[in-house]
Amino acid sequence: MLRRAREIALSLAIPQPPRRATARRGLGDLEQLPFRGSAEDIDLEATVENLVAKPVPEPSDIVVRERIRQRRAMVLLLDVSGSMRGERVRSAAAAVGAMVGEFARDDLAVIAFWSDAARIVPMGQGGTPGGILETLVRIPARGLTNVEQPLRLARDELARVPAAEGRVLLLSDCVHNAGPDPRAAAASLPRLDVLLDTSGEKDVDLGRDLARLGRGRLETVRTFRDLPGALSRILSP
Repeated sequence: MLRRAREIALSLAIPQPPRRATARRGLGDLEQLPFRGSAEDIDLEATVENLVAKPVPEPSDIVVRERIRQRRAMVLLLDVSGSMRGERVRSAAAAVGAMVGEFARDDLAVIAFWSDAARIVPMGQGGTPGGILETLVRIPARGLTNVEQPLRLARDELARVPAAEGRVLLLSDCVHNAGPDPRAAAASLPRLDVLLDTSGEKDVDLGRDLARLGRGRLETVRTFRDLPGALSRILSP
């Protein structure tokens, strides 16, 4: 499982989130830093201030404005119900483990679900890819599939996150057979993308509805080799 997670991570090209343009002071968030060899914008006022009293200036006296990287808040929902047993849940768990490493600089939550749901990693508490993967593979795939409950938990995790930064990724076969209809919960999320396992029993129609109502996209996979491309397409800006 760890080897598979590493294989997925190596072939996974997760696009970086967009940056907020900061062409002039007063527009957006700015961070002033010493010059380090390259810069998109020099803060002339602050630089002149530094140089006035220095007959021999140093490169660090030049003050630049950096574009501020927008953080993401991602909630990963992993289906560990009985219909996802065996190879299906192992591949999905490996994908989650790989993504934990890729999102190390972002806020991340991981929720596993079946007829019930459990927060494996609450938002902002972190965790190592290996540790999270080990926890996930120790959860036995069993029971019915309640897709609605993890969507509600994901909404709670993102309650204090700006809508533009919050995303939810559902890894499931979408064979919903327990709990309320999940469509209303999907519509309440800032964005919901669905990674649908089609290697066995599946409900493509529900997966498509959830992605549409969640203003996201649906990608289907049959084996773990399909995961890198599908994840990269989902996470493209």
